[in-house]
Amino acid sequence: MNDIDERYVAEPGLVVFDVTGGDEDTVRAAVVALGRLCATSGMGRVTCDPGRPGVTARVYADLLRPGGAR
Repeated sequence: MNDIDERYVAEPGLVVFDVTGGDEDTVRAAVVALGRLCATSGMGRVTCDPGRPGVTARVYADLLRPGGAR
C-alpha cells in the first residue's frame, strides 16, 4: 500500500482505512458496508502482499457526511 498522504486527513472527519480480508469478495462487502455509514471513495485497487494471506484495499472516508451506497 502507498503511504497515507496528509491531504486526506487534514480536515476533521477524514480518515483512511486499509481493509484486509481473506479474499476480494470479503473486502468488497466490507467496503460496501462502510459506504452505507459514511461517504467513501469506494473500493480502489486490491493488493496482495507476497507471503501474507488475504488481500487489502485502501478506502478514504468522510465520517461527517452520511453514506448512501446500497
